[in-house]
Amino acid sequence: IDVGTGMTPLVKAERLGRRLGLKNLYLKNDAVNMPTLSFKDRVVSVALTRARELGFTTVSCASTGNLANSTAAIAAHAGLDCVIFIPADLEAGKVLGSLIYNPIVMAVEGNYDQVNRLCAEVADRYGWGFVNINLRPYYAEGSKTLAYEVVEQLGWQLPDQVVIPLASGSLYTKIYKGFQEFVKVGLVAEKPVTFHGAQAQGCAPIAQAFREGRDFVTPVKPNTIAKSIAIGNPADGIYALEIARKTGGQIATATDPEIIAGIKLLAETEGIFTETAGGTTIAVLKHLAEAGHLDPEAVTVAYITGNGLKTQEAVQAQVGHPLLISPKLESFEQALERARTLERLDWQEASV
Repeated sequence: IDVGTGMTPLVKAERLGRRLGLKNLYLKNDAVNMPTLSFKDRVVSVALTRARELGFTTVSCASTGNLANSTAAIAAHAGLDCVIFIPADLEAGKVLGSLIYNPIVMAVEGNYDQVNRLCAEVADRYGWGFVNINLRPYYAEGSKTLAYEVVEQLGWQLPDQVVIPLASGSLYTKIYKGFQEFVKVGLVAEKPVTFHGAQAQGCAPIAQAFREGRDFVTPVKPNTIAKSIAIGNPADGIYALEIARKTGGQIATATDPEIIAGIKLLAETEGIFTETAGGTTIAVLKHLAEAGHLDPEAVTVAYITGNGLKTQEAVQAQVGHPLLISPKLESFEQALERARTLERLDWQEASV
């Protein structure tokens, strides 16, 4: 089922790299993926292609937003009936981004893990094709395309180090698998790639297990603005731990204010407006660089997985307001001087 998904830009992030002291920083920008502006379009394209092959006529998902948008859109394109399940407190942009495709939307009073448990019961009772339950093996394979494309866009070579957001852990583990597959079939020379993971501090079960040296993940109750990665009981968490440790990587966290700062930093340096998952990635990228966990000379790829237009509430109070002026040159010049004075004061405060 082809709706134009994939081959998103790999952006050489010169300005952000200078801010962070990274000379060869690249951003894999799935904030412009098709059709719904997140990496989930990849996994759903694969899952629904297989669902149609297997004869499913109704497809569904449990979602924190992006997966719901993708499932609804691609099901509409494929002519499949669609029922999606989301937490009732989801961001308005993501709710609208599903409703526009006219699926049946169930807003569940509970967190994602509760939504997912309900969906497992529904899948068993009704026999629908749930992309992240009974179709999960196919859905998960779609994430490997983020590895394949980066290899090709880097001139058929592996990066040296990557930073990837962690929710269920599936994306992280499948990018690793994608790199390994290209090595096995001889499309790229083998070399070590260090895998770093990023979680929101308010939902960080994998990071907690990593920090404490555990080989198991203890579920947590999510409490973060980064709803798209707020999975308290990650299905692939133990595999993410294994990959981080064997590649010499770190799994680190960012607070909600740091996530917002990450969104703003990416926007003002590279012109990319990402959602909270991407803000988490940038905030953790900054932490890792400052702590010396990243080689400043190495080829670094950070994965930006979704578009900020979906989560505008997260930054709305942090970006200021337009300057109201009358249609006169004098009014404009006065406002411009005020703006530049405030900008100078902000820079002085930041330097202190």
